[in-house]
Amino acid sequence: MEIFVEVARQRSFSGAARRLGLSRAMVSKHILQLEEKLNVRLLHRSTREVSLTDAGQAYLAPCDAAVRGAQEAARIVMQTGDTLAGPLRIQAPSSFGVAWLADALARFSQPHPQLRPLLHVDDALLDPIAHGFDLTIRVGGIPDSRALAIRPLAPCRAVLCASPGYLRSHGKPAAPEDLRNHRCLHFSHLTDGTAWHFERAGERRTVHVDASFTSNNGLVLHHAALQGTGIVYSTTFLAWRELQAGTLVAVLPEWQLPLNYLSALYPASGRPSPKVRKLIDFLVAEYQPVPPWDAAPGPAVHLPALQTVHAPSA
Repeated sequence: MEIFVEVARQRSFSGAARRLGLSRAMVSKHILQLEEKLNVRLLHRSTREVSLTDAGQAYLAPCDAAVRGAQEAARIVMQTGDTLAGPLRIQAPSSFGVAWLADALARFSQPHPQLRPLLHVDDALLDPIAHGFDLTIRVGGIPDSRALAIRPLAPCRAVLCASPGYLRSHGKPAAPEDLRNHRCLHFSHLTDGTAWHFERAGERRTVHVDASFTSNNGLVLHHAALQGTGIVYSTTFLAWRELQAGTLVAVLPEWQLPLNYLSALYPASGRPSPKVRKLIDFLVAEYQPVPPWDAAPGPAVHLPALQTVHAPSA
């Protein structure tokens, strides 16, 4: 039943197999066994997509409820005391997942050999409920949904930076408006598109940049900046090491860019499972009160003081 729910959610045998850590053949075998047991066809198969039959559509909701109930019962039995076990489905932005979360997740998992983390990195704003994630890490872009509980993890500070070689060839901007004459590397998931906002001592300016290189992946833009392609709109959690080493240089450091937060999102219905709650507590301890990437991001990066964020614990 769990496999059927995942195939229906992913509309793909291969996608369900990846999410569940099984082979595609095993997923197909279990679905066939389920259809034989029920004596009904649940899924339409095609070369492009899997879709639900009428019987499958009717079966999905009660099946999903039964699976969730069984998983909750297993959690109660298996996760007494300090024992964490079973799958833990996590989604995070690519850049943060690679730069920080993968390492933290590995250290969190070491004392729990029965725990099976499944980390999905994707910069798209995926629906955590629809995609079946136990925990989603997001930078800004918090959905207005009563179905999700939210806990702030850490500040996410933006920074403009470029390679020393690019700045030697093209000059260093003295004011935000100078960016119109530069090659700008733009992250396509920014809320306001190519409008970059700046603030200094109460003064606010907005510049609509002409992006010469756009990507939906922060790591792509980061590496392009290191190659001297242009000025990148990045984050300190991604660029801090290069800022310290001098392979990237802060641009317009006296101007502040909008501040976002890394947040943990999880289903609001019922209490979070012990493994979700303990992972969130672990990440909070890792990244608060000052995240390691902001402890010493480089002498030319101006980091304004943060307001205290009050949030309920998971």
